[in-house]
Amino acid sequence: MGFDFADEQPKLLMLMYGLVAFVVVVGGLLLLLDVVPAWFARRREAQLVAASVSGTPLARRPKQREGLFALFFLLPTLLLLVIGLVVPAIRTTLLSLMDGSSSNWVGLRNYGWMFSDSSIVRVLINTLVWVLLVPLVATGFGLTYAILVDKARFEAVAKSLIFLPMAISFVGASIIWKFVYAYRGEGDQIGLLNQMVVSLGGEPKQWLLESPLNTLLLIVIMVWIQAGFAMVVLSAAIKAIPGDIVEAARLDGVSPWQMFWQITMPSIRPALIVVVVTLTIATLKVFDIVRTSTNGNYDTSVIASEMYNQAFRYGQNGQGSALAVFLFILVIPVVIYQIRNLRQQREG
Repeated sequence: MGFDFADEQPKLLMLMYGLVAFVVVVGGLLLLLDVVPAWFARRREAQLVAASVSGTPLARRPKQREGLFALFFLLPTLLLLVIGLVVPAIRTTLLSLMDGSSSNWVGLRNYGWMFSDSSIVRVLINTLVWVLLVPLVATGFGLTYAILVDKARFEAVAKSLIFLPMAISFVGASIIWKFVYAYRGEGDQIGLLNQMVVSLGGEPKQWLLESPLNTLLLIVIMVWIQAGFAMVVLSAAIKAIPGDIVEAARLDGVSPWQMFWQITMPSIRPALIVVVVTLTIATLKVFDIVRTSTNGNYDTSVIASEMYNQAFRYGQNGQGSALAVFLFILVIPVVIYQIRNLRQQREG
């Protein structure tokens, strides 16, 4: 199948326009953020020099001007926030109150459908299982690994091995693990898991078709990716523990178990909360793994994948929007908790 430049020319032009627009916008913003502050800095420096030469006190900048100056730099961020978050959130909320064709108002019927349809209840249960297991298991693996390799001889190499999956996209990781779970009838298997089962005298299985085991196998992919993130953050927190505290505890004769619970855990608690909250938010929004591995079939769908299916595959804009709003509502308390936690750490 050859490549016809004439047929693909419109797509290539659109790609070129997009790249040019990206370079212009991003380059313009970077130039603006570099030139404008430098210009104000040079102007302020000239005013300081003039004031020192003349001996007159430098006039203080009016607070109103400082507010306008701050607004100037916040305006691009606020504009992108409104366009990318506020407007879509309002529109999605309105769509969730309408029917599948977005032409008639149905009130809260779509939200009632979420909790009455057995297949959607299964989706909500799957999401709950993901949220309960992924943050706890990934954080547990990361913390255990960080403690075991701390100050080991090949610490850098050991940490690199578990951090490497973080460099792989969720789609790429899902494809890798689909080969691990692959099934090829009787005989030799190309899937690592089935080959191990066959080597031990068992029968190969179609792992991703068996519920609820398939959901747990998909969770393994997420844990494999995110354990490296947990390990890096928690390892940095462990190394930040003051050495005199550790030495004092050892002189007191504490056991390794007591050292872990009485010294390490209280010291790394802020980092531990950050890791768990971050993984919880990422898990609530998980889509790529389910979409790539099973497409949400065989009782593996979660809120994000079902939202996509309802809105774009089945044409049910109202139901898909209701799932999106519900997902947004689930994320909000976690974000608020993280903000309050960071504020308390800063004040403390």
